[in-house]
Amino acid sequence: MEVKRSSKTKTAVSAIIPFVLLAVMIGYVFGPGSELISFGVVIPEISIEKVEFVDSEIIATVRNTGPIAVDIVMADIDDSILPAAIEPDKHLERFESAIVRIPFEWNEGQPYAIGLTIDDGTRFEKQVDVAAPSIQPTIEMISYFAVIGTYVGIIPVMIGLLWFPFISKLSRSKYKFFLALTVGLLLFLGISSAEEAIETSAENLSDVFNGVLLVATVAIVSFLALNYVGEKLKKRAGASKLAGPVAIALMIAIGIGLHNFGEGLAIGAAIVLGEAALGAFLIVGFALHNTTEGFAIAAPMARTKLMIGRLAAMGMIAGVPAIFGAWVGGFVYSPLTAVIFLAIGTGAIFQVIVLIMRWIQNEEGKLSNSSVLAGIAVGMLIMYITSILV
Repeated sequence: MEVKRSSKTKTAVSAIIPFVLLAVMIGYVFGPGSELISFGVVIPEISIEKVEFVDSEIIATVRNTGPIAVDIVMADIDDSILPAAIEPDKHLERFESAIVRIPFEWNEGQPYAIGLTIDDGTRFEKQVDVAAPSIQPTIEMISYFAVIGTYVGIIPVMIGLLWFPFISKLSRSKYKFFLALTVGLLLFLGISSAEEAIETSAENLSDVFNGVLLVATVAIVSFLALNYVGEKLKKRAGASKLAGPVAIALMIAIGIGLHNFGEGLAIGAAIVLGEAALGAFLIVGFALHNTTEGFAIAAPMARTKLMIGRLAAMGMIAGVPAIFGAWVGGFVYSPLTAVIFLAIGTGAIFQVIVLIMRWIQNEEGKLSNSSVLAGIAVGMLIMYITSILV
């Protein structure tokens, strides 16, 4: 017993020692050794993350994303210096945020450049192409975003589920083609989500967040987490021929739901920022594009008995998140949150693709046949063509 205790103690000590030495080194670098390594010029940086237009006032949310503390000393609109109130304080430590309120009679639809100057004289600017009134979470606006989310999320997915009877009557080879077509649809969605996440990070996040690496990290973690969930569902399904396809369809619905949350978030934010005008054409474009998502859910279940309740529930799992995304994007939009959720959706979709491909391989024994390859290609082409309308 004494030998075992001694061995455990040595193991614990050997695990702790590197952390202790690392802490000592960090303490030295920030303490006595700071003067020895203070070479070069430290460049401050602040990021204007959000600009809101309210009655006779422009409100900017700013964050210190540089390596040192800064003080905001001046604000301007289109290079015209104006008085400003800074809440809670003009002094910002690293990663600390503040709200800058600038009294200004702005005009809807006009472009504005909001500038903030810090204590060393450096000016940072945020360009707003179209000024639009800030949206408040009233019952009317909550309902409005819910309707938008329903149009672009729930209704198209539910329409896509109506392909179930058609798919269920296909021959084995044709069914295999449409199952692969589902992979093509999802592959396009995954690439689209990744592209949007990277683009959002490049346009709205400071370099300190390492946007591309953030997207990659979150997407991989999302992939691994959902892969774990998927394996658990498959084990619970066991040998049941019915439960297996249902589990796969459920994973597809979850993956699409996460994607649609990010899509709804982007739509809500675009409306608030005045970057999107929701007309009939745009609604039709989203409807055509997202109807294919319902098809993707229905395809794996097409060889099982029609279960309207389960099918509808999966449609809701895939579509309803668009409403929540629109609410978040419209009322509490954050670029960092947007990037994270888009990346989560990316990882989820690619995990579902792997799940379906494994299933096809288990059913057919191989993936490199004409039906599978043609299905993937056609699926991506369909998504590309419908994406042009969005």
